[in-house]
Amino acid sequence: MADRVIEADVVVIGGGGAGLAAAIEATRHGARVVLLEKNPALGGSTSWSVGSISATRTPHQRARAITDSPDAHFEDLEILAGRHAARDNRALRRILVDHTTELLDWLMALGLVFVGPNEEPPHRVARMHNVLPNSRAFAYHLGRHCRRLGVDIRLSTRAERLDRVQGRIVGVTARDRDGVLEISARSGVVLASGDYSASAALKARFADARVANLEPVNPTATGDGFPLALEHGAVVVNGDIVRGPIMRFVPPDRASLLRRLPPSRVLARSMRWCAEHLPASIQRPLLMRFLVTALGPSPALFRAGAILVNRDGARFADECSDPAPKLPEQPDKLAFILFDGALAARFSAWPNYISTAPGIAYAYVDDYRRARRDIFHRGATIRALARAMGASPDMLADAVARHNATLAAGDPRAPITQPPFFALGPVKSYVVFTDGGLRVTDRLQVVDASGAVIDGLYAAGSIGQGGLLLEGHGHHLGWAFISGRLAGRHAAQDGAPGSPRDSMAVG
Repeated sequence: MADRVIEADVVVIGGGGAGLAAAIEATRHGARVVLLEKNPALGGSTSWSVGSISATRTPHQRARAITDSPDAHFEDLEILAGRHAARDNRALRRILVDHTTELLDWLMALGLVFVGPNEEPPHRVARMHNVLPNSRAFAYHLGRHCRRLGVDIRLSTRAERLDRVQGRIVGVTARDRDGVLEISARSGVVLASGDYSASAALKARFADARVANLEPVNPTATGDGFPLALEHGAVVVNGDIVRGPIMRFVPPDRASLLRRLPPSRVLARSMRWCAEHLPASIQRPLLMRFLVTALGPSPALFRAGAILVNRDGARFADECSDPAPKLPEQPDKLAFILFDGALAARFSAWPNYISTAPGIAYAYVDDYRRARRDIFHRGATIRALARAMGASPDMLADAVARHNATLAAGDPRAPITQPPFFALGPVKSYVVFTDGGLRVTDRLQVVDASGAVIDGLYAAGSIGQGGLLLEGHGHHLGWAFISGRLAGRHAAQDGAPGSPRDSMAVG
Protein backbone atom coordinates (compact mmCIF):
# COMPACT_ATOMS: atom_id res chain seq x y z
CA MET A 1 0.00 0.00 0.00
CA ALA A 2 1.29 3.45 -0.90
CA ASP A 3 2.47 5.83 1.79
CA ARG A 4 1.37 8.84 -0.26
CA VAL A 5 -1.03 9.52 -3.11
CA ILE A 6 -0.43 12.34 -5.61
CA GLU A 7 -2.81 13.51 -8.30
CA ALA A 8 -1.59 14.63 -11.71
CA ASP A 9 -2.77 14.86 -15.28
CA VAL A 10 0.46 13.64 -16.89
CA VAL A 11 3.28 11.67 -15.30
CA VAL A 12 6.65 11.74 -17.08
CA ILE A 13 9.14 8.99 -16.25
CA GLY A 14 12.69 10.19 -16.92
CA GLY A 15 14.42 13.54 -16.54
CA GLY A 16 16.65 13.59 -19.60
CA GLY A 17 16.07 15.62 -22.74
CA ALA A 18 12.94 13.75 -23.81
CA GLY A 19 11.35 13.82 -20.38
CA LEU A 20 12.02 17.50 -19.79
CA ALA A 21 10.64 18.39 -23.22
CA ALA A 22 7.53 16.28 -22.55
CA ALA A 23 6.96 17.92 -19.17
CA ILE A 24 7.27 21.42 -20.61
CA GLU A 25 4.91 20.73 -23.48
CA ALA A 26 2.30 18.95 -21.38
CA THR A 27 2.32 21.83 -18.91
CA ARG A 28 1.99 24.33 -21.73
CA HIS A 29 -1.21 22.53 -22.74
CA GLY A 30 -2.72 22.89 -19.29
CA ALA A 31 -1.72 19.62 -17.65
CA ARG A 32 -0.53 19.21 -14.07
CA VAL A 33 2.73 17.33 -14.52
CA VAL A 34 4.80 15.18 -12.19
CA LEU A 35 8.25 14.21 -13.48
CA LEU A 36 10.06 11.25 -11.92
CA GLU A 37 13.85 10.92 -12.21
CA LYS A 38 15.63 8.00 -10.54
CA ASN A 39 18.96 9.84 -10.35
CA PRO A 40 19.73 12.70 -7.95
CA ALA A 41 20.05 15.14 -10.84
CA LEU A 42 18.37 15.81 -14.18
CA GLY A 43 20.06 15.16 -17.51
CA GLY A 44 20.19 11.45 -18.29
CA SER A 45 22.09 10.43 -21.41
CA THR A 46 21.50 13.91 -22.84
CA SER A 47 24.14 15.25 -20.46
CA TRP A 48 26.60 12.57 -21.59
CA SER A 49 26.20 13.42 -25.26
CA VAL A 50 28.42 15.42 -27.59
CA GLY A 51 25.65 18.02 -27.59
CA SER A 52 24.94 18.31 -31.30
CA ILE A 53 21.64 18.64 -33.14
CA SER A 54 21.34 18.20 -36.90
CA ALA A 55 18.74 20.63 -38.20
CA THR A 56 17.64 22.34 -41.41
CA ARG A 57 16.57 25.87 -42.32
CA THR A 58 18.12 27.30 -39.17
CA PRO A 59 19.27 30.89 -38.55
CA HIS A 60 22.83 29.55 -38.52
CA GLN A 61 22.41 28.07 -41.99
CA ARG A 62 20.78 31.23 -43.32
CA ALA A 63 23.66 33.32 -41.99
CA ARG A 64 25.98 31.26 -44.18
CA ALA A 65 23.63 31.26 -47.19
CA ILE A 66 23.15 27.47 -46.92
CA THR A 67 20.10 26.22 -48.78
CA ASP A 68 18.61 23.17 -47.12
CA SER A 69 15.30 21.37 -46.63
CA PRO A 70 13.66 18.61 -44.58
CA ASP A 71 13.30 16.58 -47.79
CA ALA A 72 17.05 16.67 -48.37
CA HIS A 73 17.64 15.75 -44.74
CA PHE A 74 15.22 12.82 -45.10
CA GLU A 75 17.15 11.53 -48.14
CA ASP A 76 20.53 11.87 -46.42
CA LEU A 77 19.28 9.88 -43.44
CA GLU A 78 18.57 7.03 -45.86
CA ILE A 79 22.25 7.04 -46.80
CA LEU A 80 23.32 7.22 -43.16
CA ALA A 81 21.13 4.22 -42.30
CA GLY A 82 23.31 2.08 -44.56
CA ARG A 83 22.74 -1.66 -44.39
CA HIS A 84 19.85 -1.23 -41.97
CA ALA A 85 17.97 1.24 -44.21
CA ALA A 86 15.18 -1.22 -44.98
CA ARG A 87 14.45 -1.52 -41.25
CA ASP A 88 14.08 2.21 -40.68
CA ASN A 89 10.75 3.67 -39.60
CA ARG A 90 10.34 6.23 -42.34
CA ALA A 91 7.14 7.68 -40.88
CA LEU A 92 9.01 8.61 -37.69
CA ARG A 93 11.95 9.79 -39.77
CA ARG A 94 9.54 12.17 -41.51
CA ILE A 95 8.40 13.50 -38.14
CA LEU A 96 12.02 14.04 -37.12
CA VAL A 97 13.13 16.00 -40.18
CA ASP A 98 9.94 18.07 -40.36
CA HIS A 99 10.42 19.41 -36.83
CA THR A 100 14.13 20.26 -36.59
CA THR A 101 13.76 23.90 -37.61
CA GLU A 102 11.08 24.50 -35.01
CA LEU A 103 13.09 22.55 -32.44
CA LEU A 104 16.21 24.69 -32.69
CA ASP A 105 14.12 27.87 -32.47
CA TRP A 106 12.39 26.49 -29.37
CA LEU A 107 15.64 25.56 -27.66
CA MET A 108 17.18 28.94 -28.36
CA ALA A 109 14.07 30.64 -26.98
CA LEU A 110 14.65 28.70 -23.74
CA GLY A 111 18.18 30.08 -23.49
CA LEU A 112 20.29 27.49 -25.31
CA VAL A 113 23.16 28.81 -27.43
CA PHE A 114 24.51 27.00 -30.50
CA VAL A 115 27.42 27.37 -32.90
CA GLY A 116 27.64 25.98 -36.39
CA PRO A 117 26.49 24.50 -38.59
CA ASN A 118 29.35 22.09 -39.22
CA GLU A 119 29.96 19.58 -41.96
CA GLU A 120 29.35 15.88 -41.46
CA PRO A 121 29.39 13.80 -44.66
CA PRO A 122 27.32 12.23 -46.14
CA HIS A 123 25.05 15.14 -45.23
CA ARG A 124 25.05 17.21 -48.42
CA VAL A 125 25.29 20.50 -46.50
CA ALA A 126 26.38 21.57 -43.03
CA ARG A 127 23.64 20.70 -40.51
CA MET A 128 25.39 19.89 -37.24
CA HIS A 129 24.74 22.57 -34.60
CA ASN A 130 26.68 22.27 -31.34
CA VAL A 131 25.43 23.50 -27.98
CA LEU A 132 27.56 25.73 -25.76
CA PRO A 133 29.22 25.44 -23.35
CA ASN A 134 28.49 21.68 -23.26
CA SER A 135 25.63 19.20 -23.23
CA ARG A 136 24.83 19.86 -19.58
CA ALA A 137 23.24 23.10 -20.79
CA PHE A 138 20.15 21.20 -21.95
CA ALA A 139 19.18 19.96 -18.49
CA TYR A 140 20.16 23.30 -16.96
CA HIS A 141 17.85 25.39 -19.13
CA LEU A 142 14.99 22.92 -19.61
CA GLY A 143 15.00 21.98 -15.95
CA ARG A 144 14.87 25.63 -14.94
CA HIS A 145 11.97 26.21 -17.35
CA CYS A 146 10.10 23.19 -15.92
CA ARG A 147 10.40 24.61 -12.43
CA ARG A 148 9.17 28.00 -13.57
CA LEU A 149 6.13 26.32 -15.11
CA GLY A 150 5.38 24.49 -11.90
CA VAL A 151 6.33 20.96 -12.94
CA ASP A 152 6.57 18.76 -9.85
CA ILE A 153 10.07 17.33 -10.30
CA ARG A 154 10.86 14.41 -8.01
CA LEU A 155 14.51 13.36 -8.05
CA SER A 156 15.86 10.07 -6.65
CA THR A 157 12.44 8.59 -7.37
CA ARG A 158 12.16 5.34 -9.31
CA ALA A 159 9.01 4.20 -11.13
CA GLU A 160 8.21 0.61 -10.16
CA ARG A 161 4.91 -0.13 -11.87
CA LEU A 162 2.43 1.27 -14.37
CA ASP A 163 -1.05 1.12 -12.91
CA ARG A 164 -3.77 -0.05 -15.29
CA VAL A 165 -7.53 -0.05 -14.82
CA GLN A 166 -9.96 -1.46 -17.42
CA GLY A 167 -7.27 -1.53 -20.09
CA ARG A 168 -6.05 2.02 -19.50
CA ILE A 169 -2.82 3.23 -17.87
CA VAL A 170 -4.03 5.49 -15.06
CA GLY A 171 -0.92 6.15 -13.01
CA VAL A 172 2.46 5.11 -11.68
CA THR A 173 3.61 3.46 -8.48
CA ALA A 174 7.05 4.76 -7.53
CA ARG A 175 9.52 4.71 -4.67
CA ASP A 176 11.65 7.49 -3.20
CA ARG A 177 13.73 7.81 -0.03
CA ASP A 178 10.58 8.07 2.08
CA GLY A 179 8.80 5.03 0.71
CA VAL A 180 6.13 4.18 -1.86
CA LEU A 181 3.96 6.74 -3.59
CA GLU A 182 1.10 6.41 -6.06
CA ILE A 183 0.71 9.08 -8.71
CA SER A 184 -2.51 9.19 -10.68
CA ALA A 185 -2.35 10.24 -14.33
CA ARG A 186 -5.71 11.47 -15.53
CA SER A 187 -4.46 12.10 -19.07
CA GLY A 188 -1.51 9.79 -19.56
CA VAL A 189 1.97 8.56 -18.69
CA VAL A 190 5.00 9.42 -20.84
CA LEU A 191 7.91 6.98 -20.74
CA ALA A 192 11.13 8.91 -21.35
CA SER A 193 13.44 6.65 -19.38
CA GLY A 194 16.20 6.18 -21.95
CA ASP A 195 17.84 3.18 -23.56
CA TYR A 196 19.19 -0.06 -22.06
CA SER A 197 22.89 0.32 -22.86
CA ALA A 198 23.73 -0.30 -19.18
CA SER A 199 21.44 -3.31 -18.72
CA ALA A 200 23.21 -6.63 -19.24
CA ALA A 201 19.89 -8.48 -19.04
CA LEU A 202 18.12 -6.38 -21.69
CA LYS A 203 21.13 -6.36 -24.01
CA ALA A 204 21.32 -10.13 -23.79
CA ARG A 205 17.55 -10.47 -24.30
CA PHE A 206 17.16 -8.20 -27.31
CA ALA A 207 20.64 -8.11 -28.85
CA ASP A 208 23.57 -10.42 -28.19
CA ALA A 209 25.15 -11.98 -25.13
CA ARG A 210 28.54 -10.83 -26.45
CA VAL A 211 27.67 -7.19 -25.76
CA ALA A 212 25.79 -7.82 -22.52
CA ASN A 213 28.70 -7.05 -20.22
CA LEU A 214 30.33 -4.26 -22.19
CA GLU A 215 30.56 -1.02 -20.26
CA PRO A 216 28.06 1.68 -21.18
CA VAL A 217 28.94 5.33 -21.71
CA ASN A 218 26.11 6.21 -19.33
CA PRO A 219 26.11 3.71 -16.44
CA THR A 220 22.61 4.76 -15.34
CA ALA A 221 20.99 3.92 -18.71
CA THR A 222 19.49 0.70 -17.41
CA GLY A 223 16.33 0.74 -19.52
CA ASP A 224 13.99 0.76 -16.52
CA GLY A 225 10.98 1.78 -18.60
CA PHE A 226 11.12 -1.25 -20.88
CA PRO A 227 9.96 -3.87 -18.34
CA LEU A 228 7.23 -1.49 -17.18
CA ALA A 229 5.81 -1.31 -20.71
CA LEU A 230 6.46 -4.92 -21.70
CA GLU A 231 4.37 -6.05 -18.76
CA HIS A 232 1.38 -4.44 -20.51
CA GLY A 233 2.02 -5.98 -23.94
CA ALA A 234 4.36 -3.43 -25.53
CA VAL A 235 6.89 -4.67 -28.10
CA VAL A 236 10.46 -3.65 -28.88
CA VAL A 237 11.50 -2.78 -32.44
CA ASN A 238 15.14 -3.03 -33.65
CA GLY A 239 16.21 -4.29 -30.24
CA ASP A 240 19.19 -6.10 -31.74
CA ILE A 241 20.81 -2.90 -33.03
CA VAL A 242 23.40 -1.95 -30.43
CA ARG A 243 26.00 0.78 -30.99
CA GLY A 244 28.87 -1.12 -29.52
CA PRO A 245 31.41 -2.24 -28.90
CA ILE A 246 32.66 1.21 -29.95
CA MET A 247 35.94 2.72 -28.86
CA ARG A 248 35.92 5.83 -26.72
CA PHE A 249 38.63 7.67 -24.86
CA VAL A 250 38.31 7.12 -21.13
CA PRO A 251 36.87 10.14 -19.32
CA PRO A 252 39.06 12.32 -17.10
CA ASP A 253 39.34 11.29 -13.46
CA ARG A 254 37.56 14.49 -12.48
CA ALA A 255 35.80 17.34 -14.22
CA SER A 256 37.85 20.45 -14.90
CA LEU A 257 37.04 23.73 -13.17
CA LEU A 258 35.56 25.02 -16.43
CA ARG A 259 33.34 21.95 -16.76
CA ARG A 260 32.03 22.56 -13.25
CA LEU A 261 30.88 26.08 -14.06
CA PRO A 262 27.09 26.47 -14.48
CA PRO A 263 26.23 26.24 -18.20
CA SER A 264 24.61 29.68 -18.19
CA ARG A 265 23.55 31.68 -21.21
CA VAL A 266 26.12 34.39 -20.42
CA LEU A 267 28.95 31.86 -20.49
CA ALA A 268 27.61 30.23 -23.66
CA ARG A 269 27.28 33.57 -25.45
CA SER A 270 30.81 34.48 -24.44
CA MET A 271 32.06 31.22 -25.88
CA ARG A 272 30.11 31.77 -29.08
CA TRP A 273 31.65 35.24 -29.41
CA CYS A 274 35.09 33.67 -28.96
CA ALA A 275 34.30 31.05 -31.58
CA GLU A 276 33.15 33.68 -34.06
CA HIS A 277 35.76 36.38 -33.48
CA LEU A 278 38.95 35.11 -31.86
CA PRO A 279 41.74 33.35 -33.78
CA ALA A 280 41.56 29.58 -33.53
CA SER A 281 44.87 29.48 -31.67
CA ILE A 282 43.26 31.40 -28.79
CA GLN A 283 39.69 30.15 -28.68
CA ARG A 284 40.13 26.41 -29.32
CA PRO A 285 42.11 25.67 -26.12
CA LEU A 286 39.34 27.31 -24.10
CA LEU A 287 36.48 25.58 -25.89
CA MET A 288 38.13 22.16 -25.72
CA ARG A 289 38.09 22.28 -21.93
CA PHE A 290 34.33 21.88 -22.07
CA LEU A 291 34.52 18.49 -23.80
CA VAL A 292 32.10 15.82 -22.71
CA THR A 293 33.56 12.52 -21.66
CA ALA A 294 34.05 9.44 -23.80
CA LEU A 295 34.69 11.02 -27.19
CA GLY A 296 35.34 8.53 -29.96
CA PRO A 297 38.40 8.32 -32.23
CA SER A 298 37.75 8.59 -35.95
CA PRO A 299 38.23 5.36 -37.95
CA ALA A 300 40.14 7.49 -40.46
CA LEU A 301 43.06 7.49 -38.01
CA PHE A 302 43.53 3.77 -38.55
CA ARG A 303 42.99 3.92 -42.29
CA ALA A 304 45.79 6.47 -42.40
CA GLY A 305 48.23 4.30 -40.47
CA ALA A 306 47.65 4.53 -36.70
CA ILE A 307 47.78 1.25 -34.80
CA LEU A 308 46.26 -0.07 -31.58
CA VAL A 309 48.40 -1.54 -28.84
CA ASN A 310 47.43 -2.82 -25.42
CA ARG A 311 48.84 -1.43 -22.20
CA ASP A 312 51.86 -3.77 -22.47
CA GLY A 313 52.68 -2.42 -25.92
CA ALA A 314 51.51 -5.40 -27.99
CA ARG A 315 49.46 -4.96 -31.16
CA PHE A 316 46.38 -7.18 -30.98
CA ALA A 317 44.08 -6.54 -33.96
CA ASP A 318 43.70 -5.38 -37.53
CA GLU A 319 42.74 -1.78 -36.89
CA CYS A 320 40.88 -1.47 -40.19
CA SER A 321 38.67 -4.47 -39.51
CA ASP A 322 36.50 -3.59 -36.50
CA PRO A 323 39.01 -3.99 -33.65
CA ALA A 324 36.62 -2.82 -30.92
CA PRO A 325 35.30 -6.33 -30.06
CA LYS A 326 38.86 -7.51 -29.31
CA LEU A 327 39.70 -4.64 -27.01
CA PRO A 328 37.81 -6.02 -23.96
CA GLU A 329 40.04 -9.12 -24.15
CA GLN A 330 43.16 -7.05 -23.45
CA PRO A 331 44.74 -6.42 -20.04
CA ASP A 332 42.46 -4.12 -18.04
CA LYS A 333 40.32 -3.84 -21.23
CA LEU A 334 42.48 -0.87 -22.31
CA ALA A 335 44.38 0.13 -25.44
CA PHE A 336 46.31 3.06 -26.93
CA ILE A 337 46.26 4.61 -30.39
CA LEU A 338 49.81 5.04 -31.69
CA PHE A 339 51.00 7.17 -34.63
CA ASP A 340 53.98 9.21 -35.78
CA GLY A 341 54.74 12.86 -36.50
CA ALA A 342 53.67 12.68 -40.14
CA LEU A 343 50.21 11.42 -39.25
CA ALA A 344 49.97 13.94 -36.39
CA ALA A 345 50.58 16.76 -38.87
CA ARG A 346 47.94 15.34 -41.16
CA PHE A 347 45.32 15.12 -38.37
CA SER A 348 45.72 18.74 -37.38
CA ALA A 349 43.09 20.27 -39.69
CA TRP A 350 39.82 19.48 -41.49
CA PRO A 351 38.90 17.01 -42.88
CA ASN A 352 41.25 14.82 -40.82
CA TYR A 353 40.07 15.00 -37.22
CA ILE A 354 40.72 12.87 -34.14
CA SER A 355 37.12 13.04 -32.91
CA THR A 356 34.00 15.13 -32.85
CA ALA A 357 33.82 17.63 -30.00
CA PRO A 358 31.08 19.90 -28.69
CA GLY A 359 31.22 23.58 -29.49
CA ILE A 360 34.02 23.26 -32.00
CA ALA A 361 32.56 20.21 -33.80
CA TYR A 362 35.91 18.51 -34.49
CA ALA A 363 39.02 18.02 -32.37
CA TYR A 364 42.55 17.62 -33.71
CA VAL A 365 45.92 16.53 -32.32
CA ASP A 366 46.74 19.89 -30.76
CA ASP A 367 43.33 20.04 -29.10
CA TYR A 368 44.07 16.82 -27.27
CA ARG A 369 47.57 18.00 -26.39
CA ARG A 370 46.09 21.09 -24.72
CA ALA A 371 42.86 19.79 -23.21
CA ARG A 372 43.41 16.07 -22.50
CA ARG A 373 46.97 15.82 -21.28
CA ASP A 374 45.94 12.83 -19.22
CA ILE A 375 45.55 10.75 -22.40
CA PHE A 376 48.19 12.48 -24.57
CA HIS A 377 51.61 10.81 -24.74
CA ARG A 378 54.66 11.87 -26.76
CA GLY A 379 58.19 10.54 -27.22
CA ALA A 380 61.19 11.37 -29.36
CA THR A 381 61.63 7.64 -29.97
CA ILE A 382 59.32 4.64 -29.78
CA ARG A 383 61.05 3.52 -26.59
CA ALA A 384 60.61 6.94 -25.03
CA LEU A 385 56.94 6.86 -25.98
CA ALA A 386 56.60 3.44 -24.35
CA ARG A 387 57.97 4.83 -21.10
CA ALA A 388 55.52 7.76 -21.26
CA MET A 389 52.65 5.30 -21.76
CA GLY A 390 53.82 2.88 -19.09
CA ALA A 391 54.31 0.11 -21.69
CA SER A 392 57.19 -2.25 -22.34
CA PRO A 393 59.76 -0.48 -24.60
CA ASP A 394 60.84 -3.77 -26.14
CA MET A 395 57.31 -4.93 -26.81
CA LEU A 396 56.20 -1.61 -28.30
CA ALA A 397 59.29 -1.32 -30.50
CA ASP A 398 58.68 -4.86 -31.75
CA ALA A 399 55.00 -4.14 -32.47
CA VAL A 400 55.84 -1.06 -34.54
CA ALA A 401 58.64 -2.83 -36.41
CA ARG A 402 56.41 -5.81 -37.25
CA HIS A 403 53.62 -3.49 -38.41
CA ASN A 404 55.93 -1.51 -40.68
CA ALA A 405 57.38 -4.70 -42.15
CA THR A 406 53.97 -6.10 -43.06
CA LEU A 407 52.81 -3.06 -45.05
CA ALA A 408 52.62 -4.13 -48.66
CA ALA A 409 53.41 -1.96 -51.66
CA GLY A 410 50.47 0.25 -52.48
CA ASP A 411 49.03 0.03 -48.97
CA PRO A 412 47.33 3.37 -48.24
CA ARG A 413 48.54 3.21 -44.64
CA ALA A 414 51.84 4.94 -43.98
CA PRO A 415 54.53 3.28 -41.84
CA ILE A 416 55.18 4.63 -38.37
CA THR A 417 58.67 6.04 -38.85
CA GLN A 418 58.78 9.82 -38.47
CA PRO A 419 59.52 11.21 -35.01
CA PRO A 420 58.20 12.44 -32.70
CA PHE A 421 55.83 9.59 -31.87
CA PHE A 422 52.43 9.91 -30.21
CA ALA A 423 49.88 7.80 -28.38
CA LEU A 424 46.36 8.69 -27.33
CA GLY A 425 44.72 6.67 -24.63
CA PRO A 426 43.63 4.69 -22.88
CA VAL A 427 40.62 3.88 -25.01
CA LYS A 428 37.99 1.33 -24.04
CA SER A 429 35.14 -0.38 -25.85
CA TYR A 430 31.73 0.80 -24.76
CA VAL A 431 28.11 0.41 -25.66
CA VAL A 432 27.27 3.99 -26.55
CA PHE A 433 23.53 3.44 -26.94
CA THR A 434 20.95 0.91 -28.02
CA ASP A 435 18.54 1.58 -30.88
CA GLY A 436 15.72 -0.65 -29.68
CA GLY A 437 12.56 1.26 -28.86
CA LEU A 438 8.92 0.54 -28.13
CA ARG A 439 6.60 0.41 -31.10
CA VAL A 440 4.57 3.63 -31.20
CA THR A 441 1.99 5.47 -33.26
CA ASP A 442 2.49 8.79 -35.00
CA ARG A 443 1.19 10.36 -31.76
CA LEU A 444 3.88 8.52 -29.75
CA GLN A 445 1.30 6.19 -28.19
CA VAL A 446 2.72 2.81 -27.23
CA VAL A 447 1.09 -0.14 -29.01
CA ASP A 448 1.00 -3.88 -28.39
CA ALA A 449 1.92 -6.75 -30.71
CA SER A 450 -1.41 -6.49 -32.55
CA GLY A 451 -0.94 -2.79 -33.19
CA ALA A 452 -3.60 -1.79 -30.68
CA VAL A 453 -2.92 1.32 -28.63
CA ILE A 454 -2.14 0.81 -24.93
CA ASP A 455 -4.47 3.54 -23.78
CA GLY A 456 -2.84 6.27 -21.72
CA LEU A 457 0.78 5.25 -22.42
CA TYR A 458 3.23 7.28 -24.51
CA ALA A 459 6.96 6.97 -25.15
CA ALA A 460 9.63 9.45 -26.21
CA GLY A 461 13.35 9.56 -26.81
CA SER A 462 15.25 6.28 -26.98
CA ILE A 463 12.48 4.21 -25.44
CA GLY A 464 10.05 5.71 -27.98
CA GLN A 465 12.32 5.24 -30.97
CA GLY A 466 9.87 2.82 -32.57
CA GLY A 467 12.26 1.44 -35.21
CA LEU A 468 13.64 4.83 -36.21
CA LEU A 469 17.34 4.69 -37.09
CA LEU A 470 19.40 7.63 -35.87
CA GLU A 471 22.80 7.33 -37.47
CA GLY A 472 25.19 10.27 -37.49
CA HIS A 473 25.58 13.04 -34.99
CA GLY A 474 22.71 15.19 -33.80
CA HIS A 475 19.80 12.84 -34.44
CA HIS A 476 19.39 11.14 -31.07
CA LEU A 477 19.19 14.50 -29.34
CA GLY A 478 16.91 15.86 -32.03
CA TRP A 479 14.55 12.90 -31.64
CA ALA A 480 14.65 13.15 -27.85
CA PHE A 481 13.41 16.73 -27.84
CA ILE A 482 11.02 16.42 -30.78
CA SER A 483 9.39 13.18 -29.64
CA GLY A 484 9.31 14.43 -26.06
CA ARG A 485 7.43 17.57 -27.03
CA LEU A 486 4.97 15.62 -29.18
CA ALA A 487 4.38 12.93 -26.55
CA GLY A 488 3.82 15.50 -23.84
CA ARG A 489 1.45 17.48 -26.03
CA HIS A 490 -0.59 14.45 -27.05
CA ALA A 491 -0.71 13.06 -23.53
CA ALA A 492 -2.19 16.36 -22.31
CA GLN A 493 -4.57 16.79 -25.24
CA ASP A 494 -5.78 13.20 -25.39
CA GLY A 495 -6.96 13.46 -21.81
CA ALA A 496 -9.45 16.18 -22.74
CA PRO A 497 -13.08 15.09 -23.23
CA GLY A 498 -13.85 14.23 -26.84
CA SER A 499 -10.22 14.18 -27.95
CA PRO A 500 -8.90 11.47 -30.35
CA ARG A 501 -7.12 8.68 -28.56
CA ASP A 502 -6.58 6.33 -31.45
CA SER A 503 -4.08 6.60 -34.26
CA MET A 504 -2.25 4.15 -36.45
CA ALA A 505 0.96 2.44 -35.45
CA VAL A 506 3.78 3.46 -37.75
CA GLY A 507 6.51 1.17 -38.93
